[in-house]
Amino acid sequence: MASDFVEEDGVGRQTLTPAAVLFPIVRRPQRPTVLLTQRTAHLRDHAGQISFPGGRVEAEDLSPVHTALRETEEEIGLPRERVDILGFLPEYRTGTGFRVTPVVALVEPPFELHPDPFEVAEVFEVPLDFLLDPANHQQQEMHYRGAMRRYYAMPYGDYFIWGATAGMIRSLSERLGLHASVPCGIVAL
Repeated sequence: MASDFVEEDGVGRQTLTPAAVLFPIVRRPQRPTVLLTQRTAHLRDHAGQISFPGGRVEAEDLSPVHTALRETEEEIGLPRERVDILGFLPEYRTGTGFRVTPVVALVEPPFELHPDPFEVAEVFEVPLDFLLDPANHQQQEMHYRGAMRRYYAMPYGDYFIWGATAGMIRSLSERLGLHASVPCGIVAL
């Protein structure tokens, strides 16, 4: 079964577009949450999907942290002063041609968000314990680029968290020792 999970989808590493996302864990008094976005339906890449704020590395970005913070400010208006960088998860290579560096951070409330209506349809929070619970990690499959692909999904209410976002959440869960890792990773569409 582990061999059914692919992380790179046959795309050569040199052809992948570098990107970074912020994995924002919000310190809520009741319990920590994760800030996620739903992308607008008209976007070229990952339209309508649930995602972390982030995007392509630009020439002026000095590091994945700079990319993640810049993109987060542009997409949802989260001020970087509210963000405390904790570290990184391993690069996540997607089947759609991106090499993504997940930047894990704590976000300190209060903050006011100003989503960019061109890129972001909605911003919402999901309890961190829900996302890290292996019981909520579903394995699903679909035909993609001529082959059957497996991926993780974490449905939450009306939100369908899947693909790269679910894979990065699963990566954090594995690093915290909440379950065994899948050696070959997964495809992110």
